[in-house]
Amino acid sequence: MTGTRTTAGPAAAPAAVSGERIDAHLARFAGLTEPGSGPGCTRLAYSPLERDAHAVFAAHMGALGLTVATDPAGNTVAELPGEPGVPAVGTGSHLDTVPRGGGYDGIVGVVAAMEVAEVAVRLRLPHRRPWRFVAFAAEEGARFGQACNGSRMAAGLTGAADLPGLTDREGRTMADAMAAVGLRPDLVDGARWRPEDWFAFVELHIEQGEVLASEGLDVGVVDVISGSTRLLVEVTGRATHSGGTPMHLRHDALVTAAHCVELGDRFARRPGNEGLRVTVGRLGVEPNSITTVPGAVEFSVDIRDVDPVRQRAAAKALAHDFAAAAGEHGTALTTRVLADTPPVVLPEWVAGHAEAACAAVGAAYRVLPSGASHDTQQVNHVVPAGMIFVPSDGGLSHVPEESTPTPQIATGVRALLETLRGLDRAER
Repeated sequence: MTGTRTTAGPAAAPAAVSGERIDAHLARFAGLTEPGSGPGCTRLAYSPLERDAHAVFAAHMGALGLTVATDPAGNTVAELPGEPGVPAVGTGSHLDTVPRGGGYDGIVGVVAAMEVAEVAVRLRLPHRRPWRFVAFAAEEGARFGQACNGSRMAAGLTGAADLPGLTDREGRTMADAMAAVGLRPDLVDGARWRPEDWFAFVELHIEQGEVLASEGLDVGVVDVISGSTRLLVEVTGRATHSGGTPMHLRHDALVTAAHCVELGDRFARRPGNEGLRVTVGRLGVEPNSITTVPGAVEFSVDIRDVDPVRQRAAAKALAHDFAAAAGEHGTALTTRVLADTPPVVLPEWVAGHAEAACAAVGAAYRVLPSGASHDTQQVNHVVPAGMIFVPSDGGLSHVPEESTPTPQIATGVRALLETLRGLDRAER
């Protein structure tokens, strides 16, 4: 680390957060993308590029003098030591992206951790608890269907026995992908965090919605994270010539799939389903030829809600409706669950520390739910956890246009830093 270290009072810490350093970190990570992958950033779960990003994080934290380690799941953890035997506070997020995604989802939370660590070291901030900074692996479900994989392993929700059953579109298992980048999938059960080692964990993240920006607010404090049930639907019809097959003799798999997409959209818009979200985000057609009636279609369905009963009921109802649609069109259809994560209500006392921190740094905030899944949702099973949102321009996320102005990120980092300092002093 360059520069001198000074011991500073409480007021100096928020002021020491640097937008220039934040910009530099974001630019460094944005450069780690698959060549020729198109606009945006493509850095998939358990790819060499994801591990390169973790190496950047580890090198920065090591240069600050923190101890750095990577667990068998691929999570990288840096620690600023505290008093022996005292449970830690922590922060962090993930570094992988969806295909042609943005440079802010997850990455902002890791950059925030890097900046908090730098301020803490530069100013020699007094603390009694260990401070841990985490870059989680494989948060995005774009490659293997299941999201939040590194944090699920840290929480003991996914184990070594589950990994061979998680495959990407090329049929490669998660276990094989992990081994190919030097990790030990056979040892991931040892990556589980011990509750007694932790006091609290707080993740900073972009909102991925428009609430904060529309209300002119600096920060959001999350009270509940919605759950997600992900389905893979396979439709089998009959591939025939588009000119030679009359309409009444067709068994068109894509027509069935299109019907199912519409059924999902209509279901989510029914009165009483406010808060339910149904998305078909991936669809593959075979043989994918202009002059051939589609014979097979595979598509994904992402069902999200803050109500666990409604979430699971929607998945069951849609599977039934999809099967009925296939019967109408003379096709066959199977539905299987790729992943199922219930919503989680975050502890009020952790959120209370975040609210107090917002007031301390003069950040205008509100309490709001998260419609997206996050690593916090998983680690909350073993450590009380909270989330801080910063605004997303236009509510855009998972697209190249994803953006949050640096001053807004810096405000969120100041709130995060003060949250950790409050938790460091707290007993609850």
